[in-house]
Amino acid sequence: MTTLHYSAASYSHVGMVRKINEDACLDLAADGLWAVADGMGGHAAGDYVASLTVDSLRQLPLPAPLEARAQAVRDTLVRVNRAVREETHRRGVSMMGSTVVVLAVRGDQGVALWAGDSRLYRLRDGRIERLSHDHSYVQELQDSGLLSEAEARVHPRGNIVTRAIGVEDQLQLQSLSVQVRPGDTYLLCSDGLTKTAEDLEIGEVLHHADPYQVVRGLVHLGLTRGAPDNITAVVVKAN
Repeated sequence: MTTLHYSAASYSHVGMVRKINEDACLDLAADGLWAVADGMGGHAAGDYVASLTVDSLRQLPLPAPLEARAQAVRDTLVRVNRAVREETHRRGVSMMGSTVVVLAVRGDQGVALWAGDSRLYRLRDGRIERLSHDHSYVQELQDSGLLSEAEARVHPRGNIVTRAIGVEDQLQLQSLSVQVRPGDTYLLCSDGLTKTAEDLEIGEVLHHADPYQVVRGLVHLGLTRGAPDNITAVVVKAN
């Protein structure tokens, strides 16, 4: 295992339209754990689920082996899903939920887990790559060749996700093993960013060496486009 140093920064903004920020994020660089959750449901329900998701991960004792760490994250998210389903029933509302994307690393090895359309990107050797695959209605249309990426960004049903915490009794998480190299930059973000900026534009901002300047720059980019949704970015740099 190669020893790497990780530096990171996070920034979340309510945007230009919404009154409540229903995004939440986690930046535990010392522990090698980062997350973004994008709540949904309205009337502060999304805020509750996103905060519960991130707070539960923050309190998680992380075992040393990466496989055990990833399993602990998965178990925690399953517990959160169960708690949200119970709270939804208790409140008598139709839906409370949150997307989630998590990156856990140890040394030069990592694991990503996600449900929904919050994304994980990697900038390597000047090239941006989307590592996660959206669980959404418009992504299914794209996968079928019925919709372009540009059309998906402005589609009227672009807010419909097919997987998320709280929407089903059984949480479906997708996972991916990640080999980290020195010089890599990783971005976890909510769709408030990706619906206002294209991947290549995001990649240009990720080139900056300072993670704090990167997250501020990404949020600023979204704000200049009107920011109709909350915007959250977590940037991780490996050296």
